[in-house]
Amino acid sequence: MNRSSKHPDRPYRRRAVPGDHTPNSRGYRVTASWDARPDRPAIRTTPDKAMARRIAREYAEQGAYVILEEHRGQNQWRTLRELDGPAIVAAARAAAEAERRATEQAAAEEAEQLLAVRRRRRLAAEATTHARALMSPPAIVRPEHRQRARHITGAQR
Repeated sequence: MNRSSKHPDRPYRRRAVPGDHTPNSRGYRVTASWDARPDRPAIRTTPDKAMARRIAREYAEQGAYVILEEHRGQNQWRTLRELDGPAIVAAARAAAEAERRATEQAAAEEAEQLLAVRRRRRLAAEATTHARALMSPPAIVRPEHRQRARHITGAQR
């Protein structure tokens, strides 16, 4: 009989789950509140600092005022960061608007340059056409070779 087992009828010995069971003071809390609903803040706690930062950034992008806190033990929290979501959203909108305006202005300038190039090419083509016409000798027009008018206006009747 195996003396290490308490009950010889049991086929195996139940062991405790391995791991650290000490109280964890490495916790992070994200508190987010919106102007639309100040009485219902969103509170998320996690032991992962990167996840807490990501949650805080997502809430700030949604327009919430966010407070990221670190647990210090005995239900005490230390503020790590405060994010002003409405200001972040307004800055992002202003940057997007400025980028849109710059893109539109660049497109307008490009179109204007394209029109100027087309205008210069047209004028150059007209100049060469006129130069060729001026270089050729004048045509002798005899009265018998002139075309007659296909119609007669009312004033000439």
